[in-house]
Amino acid sequence: MTGTKAASGREGGRSLKTRVKTARKRSLSSTLWLQRQLNDPYVAQAKREGFRSRAAFKLIEIDERYHFLKAGQKIIDLGAAPGGWSQAAGARIGAAEGKGKIIGIDLLAIDPMPGAEFKVMDFLDAEAPKLLIEWLGGKADVVLSDMAANATGHKKTDHLRIVGLVELAADFACEALAPGGAFLAKVFQGGTENEVLARLKRDFAVVRHVKPQASRADSSELYVLATGFRGRPGA
Repeated sequence: MTGTKAASGREGGRSLKTRVKTARKRSLSSTLWLQRQLNDPYVAQAKREGFRSRAAFKLIEIDERYHFLKAGQKIIDLGAAPGGWSQAAGARIGAAEGKGKIIGIDLLAIDPMPGAEFKVMDFLDAEAPKLLIEWLGGKADVVLSDMAANATGHKKTDHLRIVGLVELAADFACEALAPGGAFLAKVFQGGTENEVLARLKRDFAVVRHVKPQASRADSSELYVLATGFRGRPGA
């Protein structure tokens, strides 16, 4: 991806990693997360280039590989906070110049952004699908989902919650997309069951699993990209 190659984090053969001391009120897990953030080249690059999150580079890389974002598209962004995906997608569709439209929702408030409209809403709310389509003003060209269920620590429970969110996002995409549309969703390795993939392969021309370089190497994070929505009879 142009201009997004990560730095190595090393200079002159000497590691430049920043170590974070464990504060009295900070847990070990929080300390490790902070240390990882401080040493993540994509976090640093996002700050340099003005992106709201490192996640922007994941979307940029996937689109540079598969070219599913185009000028003037209408996009729905599920789990949009803090706005990194909407920001990257907006740049690609020309949203700030009045081309296309982006509607994003999240449980958290998101700072305003040119060319995008954000709502505080739970996607699991029964009214959310209908309202999203109304706010967009018709069918979407792309549905993005970077949603992730909060971890409970119980592997089987977390797996089921992940699969459940992907299923709901996929169902919504098939309701909201115009023919030829695309659906990109975060899953985890082992997180998309055969039933979900079979459903996507039935409704889309091409279904791929993608792991962008901007996803951390030690993470089980994975994305499913479905393109060429076939449309639904009577829709």
